Amino acid sequence: MKFGGTSVGKPERMRQVAQLITNGDEAKIVVLSALSGTTNALVNISDNIANGDRVTAKRKIDELEAHYRDFVKELVTTVAAQTKANAVVTEHFEFLTIILKISFSEALNKDILAQGELMSTKLFSIYLEENGIDHLLLPALEFMSIDNNEEPQIGSIKVKLSQLLKQHSDKKLFVTQGYICRNVKGEVDNLKRGGSDYTASLIAAAINASVCEIWTDIDGMHNNDPRIVDKTVAVEQLSFDEAAELAYFGAKILHPACIWPAQMYNVPVKLLNTMQPEAKGTTIEQTANGTGVKAVAAKDGIIAIGIKSSRMLLAHGFLRKIFEVFEKYKTSIDMITTSEVAVSVTIDTDAQLDAIVKELEPFGTVEIDANQTIVSIVGNEIAETPDVLKNVFNAISAVPVRMVSYGGSRHNISLLIPASYKKEALQSINKNVFGL
Repeated sequence: MKFGGTSVGKPERMRQVAQLITNGDEAKIVVLSALSGTTNALVNISDNIANGDRVTAKRKIDELEAHYRDFVKELVTTVAAQTKANAVVTEHFEFLTIILKISFSEALNKDILAQGELMSTKLFSIYLEENGIDHLLLPALEFMSIDNNEEPQIGSIKVKLSQLLKQHSDKKLFVTQGYICRNVKGEVDNLKRGGSDYTASLIAAAINASVCEIWTDIDGMHNNDPRIVDKTVAVEQLSFDEAAELAYFGAKILHPACIWPAQMYNVPVKLLNTMQPEAKGTTIEQTANGTGVKAVAAKDGIIAIGIKSSRMLLAHGFLRKIFEVFEKYKTSIDMITTSEVAVSVTIDTDAQLDAIVKELEPFGTVEIDANQTIVSIVGNEIAETPDVLKNVFNAISAVPVRMVSYGGSRHNISLLIPASYKKEALQSINKNVFGL
């Protein structure tokens, strides 16, 4: 059971989580994120230290500490529990204050970012203890690890976690940190953004769990973006393939990386709502429930790069050379289309854009279209479902489409459109494709 930042962000929410995890007889591993807002605050503090602005960093550390002191006052009531909880806050904020005097490094940055999960789990553990709920705090840094390529070492995680659970076979409830891990040097590191979902999925795979529950503040994966479209509905069932497409192309509720461990070890994933625990949510499992369009997602911040070259395009090895440029700068490509004289690709970061363009220029004329959005229509075998393409294009007839990707996956039709048309496209697809 994984609970995100909003699920543990207030003392009353944390108390609600305690109720949810004590339901039923099954043994459980509970993965917690940092309290909402904490990781962003720590990123800002780290940036301030990196830029030499230690005065601002100290002010932000003090503000964050005050927030945690208030949190403790509301969370626990007995003097013993409050003393323990305040000692945890003191320990972690003393660490943050000490690092103001240390020269900044990437390793130190990772240490700073780990503080949120370490505090949320320790405070939650103290609350459980105060309420007589038998459990064990299981430090993620003792079993969660990544390799040289920053990929999780699932074999090692499996072995270490199994040993830890065997040592405490009398326990039925375990609490651990999401997001944080150790790298090959043994230093504190992390699984990047969305890492708590990833942690939960890796743990579920490592122990062959009956289910991996991801608890957030929305009742499952919706058929469209509820922040933009008024009438959306939760999708009750998705296959791993469908969910992976939606997560990759912008559905914020689930991090794309967390699909593969569950899929590889065939552990169903449930997306549930902490605020509405009775809601069905979304179940993600191996097989799809019928064919046709299930949902649409949008991925923002996309840059289209077009390379036009009548001389080179049909030459042997041309595409390989293009891809090698992106490989060199470790930049992933989302979409690709080709014609007789041009190739267009999309990327979702401008971090290496100037260098990439410079290396592409010898191949032909390079054109850049920034501020684009990929809209992905996802469903099982939609490439073979009658009328899907017709309905989609009818829905967006007034929207200028820059690229179309169709047939690369049986579960996805992707369209590249200017970001300014995103709202119109999603609303029109909701009305004309989903009939909502």
